[in-house]
Amino acid sequence: MPRKYPIGIQDFEELRNRNCVYVDKTDLIYSLVNNYATCFLSRPRRFGKSLLCSTLKAYFQGKKDLFKGLSIESLETEWIPRKVFHISFADSKYLEVENLTSLLDNTLSKWESLYGSSPTERTFSLRFKGVIERAYEQSGEQVAVLIDEYDSPILSAISAGMETRRTELRDIMRDFFSPLKDSGVYIHFLFITGITKYRQSLIESELNHLDNISMSEEYSSICGITETELLTQFKPDIAALAERNHETYDEACAHLKQLYDGYHFCEDTEEIYNPYSIIKVFKYKKYNYYWFESGTPTFLVEMVKNSSFIPETLESCEAISSLFDRPVENLTELLPVLYQSGYLTIKGYDEGIYTLGYPNDEVRHGFVNSLLPAYLGYTEEDGQMSILAMKKALENGDAESCMKLMCSFVASVPYEAKSDKESRAEIIFYMIFTLLGQFTQTQVPTAIGRSDVVVKNKKYIYIFEIKLHGTAEGGLAQIERQHYAVPYETDNRQVVRISVQYDAETRGITEWKIA
Repeated sequence: MPRKYPIGIQDFEELRNRNCVYVDKTDLIYSLVNNYATCFLSRPRRFGKSLLCSTLKAYFQGKKDLFKGLSIESLETEWIPRKVFHISFADSKYLEVENLTSLLDNTLSKWESLYGSSPTERTFSLRFKGVIERAYEQSGEQVAVLIDEYDSPILSAISAGMETRRTELRDIMRDFFSPLKDSGVYIHFLFITGITKYRQSLIESELNHLDNISMSEEYSSICGITETELLTQFKPDIAALAERNHETYDEACAHLKQLYDGYHFCEDTEEIYNPYSIIKVFKYKKYNYYWFESGTPTFLVEMVKNSSFIPETLESCEAISSLFDRPVENLTELLPVLYQSGYLTIKGYDEGIYTLGYPNDEVRHGFVNSLLPAYLGYTEEDGQMSILAMKKALENGDAESCMKLMCSFVASVPYEAKSDKESRAEIIFYMIFTLLGQFTQTQVPTAIGRSDVVVKNKKYIYIFEIKLHGTAEGGLAQIERQHYAVPYETDNRQVVRISVQYDAETRGITEWKIA
């Protein structure tokens, strides 16, 4: 019987009733609700926050049958049904204040139909406080409050550059959240999710009592899929994917790791795979950049373009721990936004210094592809067509045609986008080689040096040396002198050496040599 994948399903009850694939996180959920009364979790978009909230909702409602066969079934002995106040801000854009006020009014009206209302409760805060107190009084049990994607309204306004609207939305949200701080006697468990950390929303006075578990080692895998979970719970899926793509099982595992693995939400923890992309790739049995295609952050592209960073520096950059708590509401600092949005992740940690970088090739390729128009003046479609032609030439072993296409690509970059500075040349070549495919590596170390770029496909390994000073002939000599090809001597693929000369005055490729 074919496996059912929860594409587009974020409701736990629906997922279980449809017998969809579910990675069991209920042991962590049990630990969470028994160790915390109020907490906040930050994770990138489409990383399972909404499903987690829905699972908590079913648990607090006492729907024991939905958890049959899961870890929590043997852990929980009481299953006390509680009233649950669950609201998600994820399903709408909030470019108009009315969108937010309508959502809050509609939600509160539904709760009031269940628990009653009072004519004196006219503000959102008074209405929210009233339904919480009445639900507690009617049931005799403390309630659960689950708020998903709390920062979505504010981020919508930030993305649109609407400063006045952002302030209006923030004040409405502050009013709505205000009862949560002083209603502890009525609330058994309060859980809030978002992308940005709650202290950065300027509504911290309403939420400063929350425990932030975003970088907790214990709960680092509460959203997402660990490698252990992938290899134990998705064996048939990996096998089917491998067969469809003419790979061995081990090759499919390596392919999945390169594209979708690599997230760390705490130092020294197991890497996390992007759950959205993993479910998509198993459903369609085709590798693709699913997470990035689900939404391109235009404001992030503008931030990178206007910052001092060049895309390649985001492969590895350093930050101190305070970076993770810096305000991002005005989008003045790039690294905190990129980290919290999922475009950078923790790659290493040493004595208070974090090393950040792209988590995987899906994010690297998608982000660079979205930067192409901003940096090089290409439309995304034109850039993709040019890169595709280069890639096909390399797959066919036609290095000469690839270089002619590359020469034309670089020459057509608008004059104002070019520079005789090395950084501009590095940006151009970095983007080209990144977009050539998932088997491209830059600055590849060997025993006595680093080759600029290595591109691999099923039949060929291409070693590129980019000369910003010197000759193409000298670049070939460097490849031999530095033994860049030695690591591939036992590989059965053909090794092709290519040296490219980039001229500062003409601002283009003037010569190349192939060996």
